[in-house]
Parts: sequence; C-alpha cells; structure tokens
Amino acid sequence: YPEVERLLDAATVDELIALTAGHNAWHTVRIPRLGIPEMRVTDGPVGARGTRFDGEASVNVPCSTLLAATWDPDLVKDVGVLLGKETKSKGASVLLAPTVNLHRTPVGGRNFECMSEDPFLTARTAVAYVRGLQAEGVASCIKHFVGNDTEFERMSIDSRIDERTLRETYLVPFEAAVTRAGVMAVMTAYNRINGPWAADSPLIADVLRGEWGFDGAVISDWYGLHSTVDGVKAGLDLEMPGPTLHRGARLVEAVERGEVSIDDLRARARSVLELMQRTGALDADGPGAEGNR
Repeated sequence: YPEVERLLDAATVDELIALTAGHNAWHTVRIPRLGIPEMRVTDGPVGARGTRFDGEASVNVPCSTLLAATWDPDLVKDVGVLLGKETKSKGASVLLAPTVNLHRTPVGGRNFECMSEDPFLTARTAVAYVRGLQAEGVASCIKHFVGNDTEFERMSIDSRIDERTLRETYLVPFEAAVTRAGVMAVMTAYNRINGPWAADSPLIADVLRGEWGFDGAVISDWYGLHSTVDGVKAGLDLEMPGPTLHRGARLVEAVERGEVSIDDLRARARSVLELMQRTGALDADGPGAEGNR
C-alpha cells in the first residue's frame, strides 16, 4: 500500500502513537495534518449496533449458536452479507464479530454469542460468516483471541491451556478464519493466557502472524489492554476504546527511554492504516451517517 507508506513516512512520533489508540468508544483518531479521517467500528455479532444503544434500528439475526446449528455454510454466508450491509448502514467499516470462543461450560455467560462446543463446526461457520461479511467491503474483527470462555472474573482470570488443547480446540476457528477466509482483524480477549494478558501474548506474533501469516489488525477488547510497552512489542495494533489509557504520553516516554522503537510504532500504525485502506475508510471523508436500510 504505497499511500500507507507515504503517510507513515510523513507522520511524527506523536501521530504514529495517536493512530494506535481509539479516539472514543467507536472511532479511531483523526489526523487532520495528514488527511487521515476517523474510522468507525460497530458491535456485533447478531446485528450492527451503531454508536448508540438508542440509535437507529438494526436487523437482529439469529444468535450465533442457532446459525451454527443449521450446519449450512451457504445460509451463514448470506447472513454475513446482510450484516455487511447493516454495518455500512451505520457508517462503519468494521463489524466486531463473529465470536468464535467455544462452549466449554453450559453456564458460559456469552455462549449465545458463540457458535458451538465443537471447533470444526465453529470454524466452518466462522469462515462462511467472515466471507459473507467481507464480501460487502467491510472488515470482520473475529474475537476473542483466545481462551475467553467464561464471564466469571473475565478481566482477571488466567486461562491455563496446554499446547495440544490450545491447538486442537481453542485456536482452530481463528486459524480457519485467517487462512481460509482472510479475516481482516482479530480482537484479543480479556483474560490472561498461560500468564500474559491476551493483548500481550506471544501467540500474536508467534502463531497468529508467524505461523498463520495474518496480515490484518489486532485490536484490544474494550479496556482489555493493561500495558504500554508489552502490548506494542507483542503486536497489539489498536487500543480500544479511546481516549487512551496506556499509550499516548506514556508511549512517548517509552520511546524516549528506548523501550519501544520507531519501527515498532510504524508496524502498529501500519496495521491500522492498512485496515482503513482495505475498507475504503482511508479515502473517505469520515464515517457516514447512521441509518437503517
């Protein structure tokens, strides 16, 4: 993306850092000097919320568990296309969906938002969902990477998962979405994974990007980033929501101390700008008006 490289070359350190954290709950930061507009994201997975709980009406599709229970990827792809249209109707470029964590306990608080207890069925359903959604020119942000299968103490729990279980169950749907559907964004989980927070996890660089070749943006769950240096170096591109809690001035100081390099900053900002480029948000005047189809 030559335009992205031009913008990276022209950006100051402060501007690079600004691109790596949200402006508010649903928008990235606008950089007027460089002509970089805001990009809007919107919540899913059973519709496209928009920026307000009491805003324009949205189509409400069946929950993800019901979609998987159809065993019909073609139908799920059609639902993805519908949700792509809904996302655009809200002036958004990214739908924060689908959720592909597994039903690991019958009392999981967000089981309705997930697809299945079976990694193969979840993967097949997720691939169809992502392909349909992204066919409309918007990005899917698949979530929550990884091991986020309980609501109990979700902001502090450490998911201790052995290598085989991680590979044969938890990671399967994410791998399929990356390697078979070309998903454009991945959201990290709230929990820790074998010690580090998901937003700081070596799985981002080693598995997601390294083994699977993911070339999209990695976004934190809302308030799911807990570090300044570790998240940047692990590969967490965008802290959400804004205004920033862990980047901004803190990240400027980390750069000045030599804890984070300019190359690290460019890599994180590049992912955000490339996501904007791929969805058309970089060439727009900003998010469109919110409506309903």
